Amino acid sequence: MFFEYDKQAVVSMGEGVSRKVLAHGGTVMGVEVSFDEGTVGARHNHPHEQMTYILEGEFEFIIEETQHIAKKGDTLYIPSDAFHQAICLKKGKLLDVFSPIREDFLK
Repeated sequence: MFFEYDKQAVVSMGEGVSRKVLAHGGTVMGVEVSFDEGTVGARHNHPHEQMTYILEGEFEFIIEETQHIAKKGDTLYIPSDAFHQAICLKKGKLLDVFSPIREDFLK
């Protein structure tokens, strides 16, 4: 399958954060998530495994009780059902890869 970047919809996830599903198939999905500086993502969990690659900017991630400062080029792994949160310290973008697919992102 081929997914043309410019034809993928941008979906607001709340004040200062949006997502764009880049590709999905089988048991994997790639999503670009954009944050304005100062945006605080809600603490949440989900049954999907998640790998997050920092495309640009700087973020504070809290995974369960562990805090990480991540910048461009850094990668985080978030196990299924782990509570996590992202705080954008400098405007940025993330590449989130989920397995299995986030069906809720396709609705």
